[in-house]
Amino acid sequence: MQPSRAQTTPIPPITLVGTGRVGGSIVRALRAAGADACLIGREEIGRTAGAEVVVLCVPDTEIEAACESVTVADPALRFIGHTSGATTVDALRPAARRGAERFSLHPLQTVPDPETDLTGAPVAVAGSTPAAAALARAIAERCQMMPFDVAEESRAAYHAAAAIASNFLVALESSAEELLAAAGVEDGRELLAPLVLRSAANWAERGAAALTGPIARGDEATVAGHLAAIAELAPELAPLYEALAVRTREIAAAGEPR
Repeated sequence: MQPSRAQTTPIPPITLVGTGRVGGSIVRALRAAGADACLIGREEIGRTAGAEVVVLCVPDTEIEAACESVTVADPALRFIGHTSGATTVDALRPAARRGAERFSLHPLQTVPDPETDLTGAPVAVAGSTPAAAALARAIAERCQMMPFDVAEESRAAYHAAAAIASNFLVALESSAEELLAAAGVEDGRELLAPLVLRSAANWAERGAAALTGPIARGDEATVAGHLAAIAELAPELAPLYEALAVRTREIAAAGEPR
């Protein structure tokens, strides 16, 4: 079988800064694809001297300072990028002042550890120039991810959507597990997992039409019973249930869920 164009498109050697989950997963993907990739810690930033491309895999609040440190260590740097979802390439302005082109690539995937497989994951890309944007795409494709564009002015909204879909899902299911425990049911996560996975698959296949349950049926008496039980067993969860019930009613009213 012939290798794909994404696997054979040349990319320059890449130095990634930040040995956390995202940095570890991206360097793993690059090396698996045969790319020349080096991963260093934030404290080793001096090792970027002479690098042509640097990608900052550091917390959002550290991007600008790390960028400044890289430009001091490597004044001839050509390209610098970051992996933040909410941050624009403007955070890399210290490098821009020295003539470097800037880009970003953010895997739209939950990354629980440094060995997460990113194959097939969508990845938001942006660039300060056409060349920088093309490099971001080439890196993403070399990692076998699927690049897509997000306007810089929409980064916060894009990342908020990602947080709702991933982070809030974990918070929501943990709340359901807590309520089961309060009701005397053990092993809540194990019991709920098949329901959660099937519901996610139904949504992926059908969108809002996958909605089921008492609100979709218009059974407000059952909803009132839920609230009474929550008020007794886990009152801290009542505002969460009420807020989600409002949103669920809106979705149910907009479509024809079963």
